[in-house]
Amino acid sequence: MTSSIDRRGEEGARTVLITGASRGLGQELGRQYAAAGWRVIACGRQPSAGNGETGIERRILDVTDASSMAALAESLGERPIDVLINNAAIRGDTGGLSTVEPEDFLEVMRVNALAPILIVRALLRNLLAGGDRIVANISSRAGSLAEGTLDDDEGDYAYRCSKAALNMATVKLAQDLRPHGVTVLSLHPGWVRTDMGGPQASVPVAESAAGLKAIVDRTGLAESGSFRAFDGRTVSW
Repeated sequence: MTSSIDRRGEEGARTVLITGASRGLGQELGRQYAAAGWRVIACGRQPSAGNGETGIERRILDVTDASSMAALAESLGERPIDVLINNAAIRGDTGGLSTVEPEDFLEVMRVNALAPILIVRALLRNLLAGGDRIVANISSRAGSLAEGTLDDDEGDYAYRCSKAALNMATVKLAQDLRPHGVTVLSLHPGWVRTDMGGPQASVPVAESAAGLKAIVDRTGLAESGSFRAFDGRTVSW
């Protein structure tokens, strides 16, 4: 792999690609990036008309399907991507030990932990062609070994384990891609008021997205491999 020149000056607006961008946090991140003048590639499993959005390009991506990832990469060609946000995730069973089901557990791990690794691999050429070269993995405090079980006594085995695995992927990717100038972060969005977080969640989706975007906007290679919350706090691994 070789480094590429910073193309921001040649291409104008920077480009962000967001997975799981058809609703919730991913959708709001896309809206805020577009409002800030970025080109947004918003990826989701189902095609979307986009509702007249300006600056948002909708693409189909099923993060459980390697051929879908390959098709996306092929369609993008050598197009530069400045920021890749791995946001697509599922919750899975929220019960305790007695309700853990192998297939459910493995599906959550596949979507939340494996897919981000494979997407980075599929789009690495595009990242290296970008100027910022940032990968932001939307993780969760629930995946912190130090903090992830402070609020609950049991439950969420699949989700917690998947986010802990994603955090390890962040650290490993940060290590492997540092020589190529790629910054990799784990980000905790807070307990966000979305379909996944539920109406009782404490953080409005716009507030979470704004906080996450602010962190990405000011990050650099020195912060690669770190775990940050939407409010700027460092989260313990």
